[in-house]
Amino acid sequence: MKPRDIVRFLDQHVVGQDDAKRTLAVAIYSHYRRLTLPEMLAPNKANVLLIGPTGTGKTLLCTTLARALDLPQVMADATALAQSRYVGEELDALMVRLIERAGGDLEKAGRGIVFIDEIDKLAAEPERAGAGRAVQHALLKIMEGSLIRLADGRTVDTRQMLFICGGAFVGIERIRQERRAYGFIGTSPDDDPRIIERLNTRIKPTDLFEYGLIPEFTGRLPIVAQLHGLDRTALIRIMQEPQDSLYRQFQALFALDGAALSIAPPVFAQLADLALEFKVGARSLRGLFEELLGPVLYALPDEAPGTHFHFDSLFAAPKKTNAGQAG
Repeated sequence: MKPRDIVRFLDQHVVGQDDAKRTLAVAIYSHYRRLTLPEMLAPNKANVLLIGPTGTGKTLLCTTLARALDLPQVMADATALAQSRYVGEELDALMVRLIERAGGDLEKAGRGIVFIDEIDKLAAEPERAGAGRAVQHALLKIMEGSLIRLADGRTVDTRQMLFICGGAFVGIERIRQERRAYGFIGTSPDDDPRIIERLNTRIKPTDLFEYGLIPEFTGRLPIVAQLHGLDRTALIRIMQEPQDSLYRQFQALFALDGAALSIAPPVFAQLADLALEFKVGARSLRGLFEELLGPVLYALPDEAPGTHFHFDSLFAAPKKTNAGQAG
């Protein structure tokens, strides 16, 4: 798939984050194209770092990307790795899970995607700094690309794997704003100020060093994509627009019992306002839907087929009609 095709697929499932989608699409396209080049001409592997607040779509982007390209994917939590006494064994288990996702095909597993979330937690807590650095060092070998011999005797090649790390990196904007900008570049009237602005707003390796990641680990993540916090409009769209949106999911659930569900636009706005109060992005939307629809779902199997439930307000019971009634 070309980068435009990848973005087009992501747009069907992930609302907004256009810059991050384009960055990720180019990264994945270039990553697998480089595998067709002679080894001496192939650029070094370019793993990706996704930076953005909780609930902005980092995990969703990765899982959707793997589905688009029909690639095996496995996810790990950096916090759990830091808490493990034997990081090497945990990483071996991660590789075993990837092989399982690839149906036992070692070659297919070797071209898979590994997503490691909460990577910022390896740097953000001084009391666990030693464990965080140990995990970063342990990840260097498999992220750079090497032959990993597993405990069961199998060998997996990570040189063609794409590693994507994600984290909220709370406070990194302050670091970015305090450091010196690239103002010295703009010395010619012909310079494009938009390019200068893009360079100035980019998260740089030195920002990640100051945050607490070790230089060697940061060097394995040369591509950085930033995701932005979700506003009210984005949350409203997330509930309705994607092919697998929450609204579509619950409508399908109602249909299994021969019922129909409709929700008026003001209700989505009310749900979005509550989600903003919770400050965890889109993560809270499913819980809010469950709160809204829970009482109806409880009684739904006992309702007559053809019953239609319509919500006009989050704070009022739904209107209930059936095929034999008007309105």
